Amino acid sequence: LGRSLFGFFFTFHFIFLLCIYISTTQPNHLSFLIIISQLGTMSSSHLDLSGCKKRKRGERVFRFKNFGENGYPVEFVGCFRENVKALLEFGHLESNLCTTGMPCWSFQLEIHRHPPLHVLLFVVEEPINDASNSIVDRSCNQCQYVGWGNHMICNKKYHFVLPSKESMVAACLNSKGGDSGGSGGSSHHHNKNQVVMDSGNYNKSNIFVESKGHVMHGVFHSNGFGHLVCVNGLETGSDLPGHHILQFWDRLSTALRARKVSLNDTAQKRGMELRLIHGVAYGEPWFGRWGYKFGRGTYCVTQQMHQRALEALRGIPLTLLIHHFCTSNRDLPLIISRYQTLSDHSLTTLGDIFHYMLELKSRLPNETSNMESYNPGILVETTCRWSPKRVEMATRVIVEALKRAQFRWVSRQQVRDAARNYIGDTGLLDFVLKSLGNQIVGNYLVRRSLNPVTKVLEYCLEDISNVFPDHHHHHREGNNNNDKTKYSKYKITRFQLMKDMFYLYKYILKDQNNIICSMNGDGSTNILSAIPLAVRIVLDTKYLIKEYHNDFSSKMELSLEGKFNLCCTIMLKDTTTQSEEGNLVNKSLMMPLPPYECVSINKNATIDELKLEVEKNFKEIYWSLSSLVVESIHNLNTKGTDLALGMVSEVGQKLVFVGRNNTKYNCNDIINSYECLYGSSCSSSINNNIINSTNSNSNSNKESVMDCVCGAKDDDGERRVSCDICETWQHTRCVGIPNSEEVPHVFICTRCEQEIVLLPNSLP
Repeated sequence: LGRSLFGFFFTFHFIFLLCIYISTTQPNHLSFLIIISQLGTMSSSHLDLSGCKKRKRGERVFRFKNFGENGYPVEFVGCFRENVKALLEFGHLESNLCTTGMPCWSFQLEIHRHPPLHVLLFVVEEPINDASNSIVDRSCNQCQYVGWGNHMICNKKYHFVLPSKESMVAACLNSKGGDSGGSGGSSHHHNKNQVVMDSGNYNKSNIFVESKGHVMHGVFHSNGFGHLVCVNGLETGSDLPGHHILQFWDRLSTALRARKVSLNDTAQKRGMELRLIHGVAYGEPWFGRWGYKFGRGTYCVTQQMHQRALEALRGIPLTLLIHHFCTSNRDLPLIISRYQTLSDHSLTTLGDIFHYMLELKSRLPNETSNMESYNPGILVETTCRWSPKRVEMATRVIVEALKRAQFRWVSRQQVRDAARNYIGDTGLLDFVLKSLGNQIVGNYLVRRSLNPVTKVLEYCLEDISNVFPDHHHHHREGNNNNDKTKYSKYKITRFQLMKDMFYLYKYILKDQNNIICSMNGDGSTNILSAIPLAVRIVLDTKYLIKEYHNDFSSKMELSLEGKFNLCCTIMLKDTTTQSEEGNLVNKSLMMPLPPYECVSINKNATIDELKLEVEKNFKEIYWSLSSLVVESIHNLNTKGTDLALGMVSEVGQKLVFVGRNNTKYNCNDIINSYECLYGSSCSSSINNNIINSTNSNSNSNKESVMDCVCGAKDDDGERRVSCDICETWQHTRCVGIPNSEEVPHVFICTRCEQEIVLLPNSLP
């Protein structure tokens, strides 16, 4: 009793002092929740906000499973920017989590009531401005990697974050302790396993946004293009499984009317690459369940190459694998035969068995159970013309004949001829040989396989006494007199299934040495030798894209307010550029067109009013169009006083407006207004247009370009190295630098090495 009273008063005194500390430092309510979480009142794996209803009187709590549906919490009827603004009106504006200039809203989401479990959704608005952002910070690496480098830089980014407990602790401690994250920097050599956010202000806001430990982090540009940066499910300590997080993100993207969303698929499951496992099993990645498809391959992998690689892997015959691994790896054929026996339908290819294993895993209970043995023999149906006793005798004769083969593969004809010395009924022998394929008799598994070379059926015995001991111990009571008619099934647990799947994954897909050692020079060598190449192509396909609302309705309908929508974009013309002599000249520049935007105007609006509305929309979206002036409509002769509705001849016509920037830009300023970084093929293309338009014969800025031996011309996010002579970028993997080694401080590419070798011979 004394100890209990002492503990109570100690805890009370500690909390009392804590409250005094909080009142003096005046933190926000989130800091209070995080400090309390350290005392153990919060969930061990995630931020438990069961008492978060008190953080603001009358604040609404939303259901996690329904958040983002139309009408919950708002009707999403406008364009992307309008829908985001409408959503944020229901959020709680945070005061101290983010710094000035980066407003942040939070939504309290209820996962379930009993027991109470809540999460917080944060929406951080990151503005892009001239004062605090360099060109590297303004540009988006994800856009560059996925192939959207020709998009203009937007004015804002919206970060949607479901934080973990750890990332919330770091954010709240940072909001009290100041800038503890250090100054930011950029590296030319990117870590291929991480996606680095491109934000310029390395301060309190960025430390929270750029944390790698979030349950979910997605970012949208103000033009509706977005990126799913990270998803961390149950295996990382979250209370939410991965598929629930993806469903939530998909509802949110659909509701906001996002255009396209990309992601970098590096998801793993117990050490296995999900894009490889699901690709072999289903012909698509795990994210394909939500509509994500091939976006862009690294190392110059194309969609056709990816598709052919998947088809090659999925179509590998299991008989070929069994035949080649029977001597070097006896466990692998046994695992294959085990699931062929379990399946109700034939499993003939590698894709079949992975598909069956993943489907079986979803039906197995989470709890583990002891695996019972399996001894089916042959099931004799009531309509069988032979008695069970004769079938059992023939089975024993065949098994004994296979024993004498000393676990070697024997052709069907050889087994049949050996058994005929004891069984004269050839029909009975044919029936038993047909039924014995992949069946367990006693302590042996009778395996049957088609030789891929000779096209002849072969039989072999596997001793499974060490794998499934005490076969007869688990037989049901009362049936000991009818062993010949009894059979049971494997009791496979999830743990055993995942262990078997990892074994197949490792020794067939990942361990290339096993495949090379199993080649014996026959006609199947070409098939096996293609496995490492196909696997590498699938693993090099990481950037996936889902298209949500890219095309607007082709039908132009009047709303109840008397407004109608037009699809418009901007073509910059007569941009002021700087010539080689330093003089300002006006030349026509054919720059990449921004995506079409939906502009809503009144039915009685004139062409001048339409131009002003287009200017307003594109200024609001894009950073470099702050001084945009729309002059005319491409291929349409109009007057400013003409009615816009009357001048649009085709219903739902997409219009291209010709405009210019009043601000005087030089070549680099124009290039830097796009997401692609200087030196990529995108910026090179833009730069060539500018140079050609100004009739310049030389380029004062020597570019460092990407020109890898694999064919890549753009940065795809993989680790690169630059030649110290020609300054050309190449993948480290393509030039023979393993990922386990650091990038050398001095590197010379093969082309420059050859020129150096030939240099003495060219001298007089």
